[in-house]
Amino acid sequence: MTVSRRLFVTAATALAVTGLPSLPASAAPADPHYRIPVSPDDTEADLVRKASQVRPTARQITWQGLERTAFLHFGVNTFTGLEWGTGDEDPDVFQPTGLDTDQWATALRDGGFKLAILTVKHHDGFVLYPSRYTGHTVASSSWRDGHGDVLRSFADSMRRYGLKVGVYISPADENQYLHGVYANGSARTTRTVPTPVEGDDRTPPRTYSLPATDYGAHMLNQLHEVLTEYGPIDEVWFDGAQGRIPPDKVEKYDWDSWYTLVRSLAPDAAIAVSGPDVRWVGNEGGLAREDEWSVVPVQEKDYGRTDYALSYDAADMGSRDALVRARPVADYLQWWPAECDVSIRDGWFYHADQQPKTVEQLTDIYFRSVGRNSVLLLNVPPDTDGLLPTADVARLREFRERVDRELPEDLARGARTTVVPGRVTVDLGAEREADRIRLAEDVRHGQQVERFVVEALVDGAWTEVTGAGTIGASRILLLAAPVRARRWRVRVTEARDTVRIAEFGLYRSRV
Repeated sequence: MTVSRRLFVTAATALAVTGLPSLPASAAPADPHYRIPVSPDDTEADLVRKASQVRPTARQITWQGLERTAFLHFGVNTFTGLEWGTGDEDPDVFQPTGLDTDQWATALRDGGFKLAILTVKHHDGFVLYPSRYTGHTVASSSWRDGHGDVLRSFADSMRRYGLKVGVYISPADENQYLHGVYANGSARTTRTVPTPVEGDDRTPPRTYSLPATDYGAHMLNQLHEVLTEYGPIDEVWFDGAQGRIPPDKVEKYDWDSWYTLVRSLAPDAAIAVSGPDVRWVGNEGGLAREDEWSVVPVQEKDYGRTDYALSYDAADMGSRDALVRARPVADYLQWWPAECDVSIRDGWFYHADQQPKTVEQLTDIYFRSVGRNSVLLLNVPPDTDGLLPTADVARLREFRERVDRELPEDLARGARTTVVPGRVTVDLGAEREADRIRLAEDVRHGQQVERFVVEALVDGAWTEVTGAGTIGASRILLLAAPVRARRWRVRVTEARDTVRIAEFGLYRSRV
């Protein structure tokens, strides 16, 4: 049997599947090899071998463990009814007179979320904190007499209630286009960040000299404000949108400089989605592929931006066939796990005539995102009062309660476990019914499983009850009907290299 097909579950795995704690992300190797160069001359065997050697960084391991994260689209669009603003809005339209970010935080915490991302700046360019570098901010509104700071309130509330803090800063900026900064054709030159402005009393411990266009420097200055004045940031979320500008204009984003500054100021922050740590799954329905790989072929474009080697919405992103298809254009095989974004309502911003998705819809999304080796990013937009709508808050709580009923007590916790090459068997001590199965690889050692089956010993014979392709950091399988057995096993039938199973959970749904 070749190395790329080795089916071995280590003895150390036995500890993980019996419920003992696994090592923290900080125990990952200092040099995790999260990307490995590839060549058009690589054979399929070469590609599979290299894919088996790719490892996540500590920040990626931490991010994948979040499972449920939240998006909060909030800004002038909340008050104008638009989804994509124009950049010439009157800042005074922003009037969230009942703003209560503690209410946001408690609702998200009670909904089972572990991190929340605020749209600090959307495409319109309106900024939710008093930036020194633009007048299109909360400071130009009469709300709170021009002293309001949504980002400050948001960051403080999230940390107060135990959530991690993420920020979305749109690369596209309609307001800066109107002011002749965005897409003005300026050359990349060395810029000093932060750039002093009149009345600036900051004394930063260090400054940065980075190549950027006029607008790239504008973004660097805003990133510096956000990442130095609002406490630790755990995720920085970029999309790749271009502003609605004439076809003969373009703003080529200074990704390399932006990444460098983020890494310097927030080294533990995951950079998503136009970033090297996390990729967009390819749709806005919150749905991962049936077999979702964290190791995928990528290209490096546009000043260091990590980009897809295959189409962003390709049905297959990381299988052997996908690795071969991407071979002519791929620069690397990279640990680039998927984030599944979706809004609880039809729109991303609040609209009074929309209602939240049903519990059944959200639960289906959960199993098809978190249950398929991805992280769910659910948008919950605050309303014009600055509150999460009552219906949405109730839905979040109902969603968490539903997931808790779908996956109650793990029947395999503490069970006697036997580990042999390619197989993990658990003995529950007595016959128990199960209809939900949760699996995870120890991704510190990469993603290796290509196909597996789950079997139960029924009437003296091992019977296949379900199976699938990938596992990765999280795989949840739903059985059509409960199966009653004392002994259960997961058997890996295809793998790229040594398999280490970190979790083998059995559940009986209470729904």
